[in-house]
Amino acid sequence: MKFLTFERNGQPRLGLVSDGGRVIDVAAAGGPADLLSVVKGGEAALQQVRRAVEGAKAEASLALEGLKFLPPFPHPAKNVFCVGRNYAAHVAEGARARGQQGVQVPEFPEFFSKATTAVNAHEGVVPLDPKVTGKFDYEVELGVVIGKAGKNIAAAQAMDHVFGFTIVNDFTARDLQRRHGQWFKGKTLDGTCPIGPIVVVRSALPNYGDLAIRLRVNGEQRQNDRTSSMVHKVENIIESLSAGLTLEPGDVIATGTPSGVGFAMDPPQFLKGGDVVEAEIEGIGILRNTIREV
Repeated sequence: MKFLTFERNGQPRLGLVSDGGRVIDVAAAGGPADLLSVVKGGEAALQQVRRAVEGAKAEASLALEGLKFLPPFPHPAKNVFCVGRNYAAHVAEGARARGQQGVQVPEFPEFFSKATTAVNAHEGVVPLDPKVTGKFDYEVELGVVIGKAGKNIAAAQAMDHVFGFTIVNDFTARDLQRRHGQWFKGKTLDGTCPIGPIVVVRSALPNYGDLAIRLRVNGEQRQNDRTSSMVHKVENIIESLSAGLTLEPGDVIATGTPSGVGFAMDPPQFLKGGDVVEAEIEGIGILRNTIREV
């Protein structure tokens, strides 16, 4: 099952992508009103969705083309959790760009977060203020959506707590990141966390640990790897993050980015107004955003 959140008559609506490529307005078909309700409801809610869409009337079926996408969770309750330096080649390229040698991959996951005001949608405009940053960059990442609350979750049980997967683009102001000596400020500017375009339920993406993950800028491929290259796998990330910290339904975890980011290119290639950035993950789709100077 593939879910999205879209706008209809000025209101957020839950959509289910049908096998024919159309979108069923789930609430209009008699199902749950929003994705968080489905996530919290677990298997019973998924069964309710199945029954609703099976009997959906024609007016509940919409063309995917032309829909205005919203973030899967338009008003997240919490910051988006993020993992830094989780692909070895990305760790190496960052070290080279900074003139460092002998840098090792992190022994444990390195966590930070992006504020809820950073959350953006597929086809959403990402603002770039030249007065704030002159080194604006991209990072395609596999997003994990938590489905069942838990704390101190063992890696062996981690996937029992996962609802599904999505795409996150962790847009980053590299100059702010360096200036402030930590990651939060440079990674949490307004609109710099697009999520989407859809959320694929866990059972529909069993090979989540080995998916092609890519990013293009204006059609030029910049990043190209597989999620199997992660230093810390999804299960280990959940185990580490949940130690003493309760993960809740609807929480999103961005699991790190492969090599190919702009600041590590020679010469560095930073984003500018008008650039179109496409983050793509096998089995999920393409998360597309346009940069606009403000």
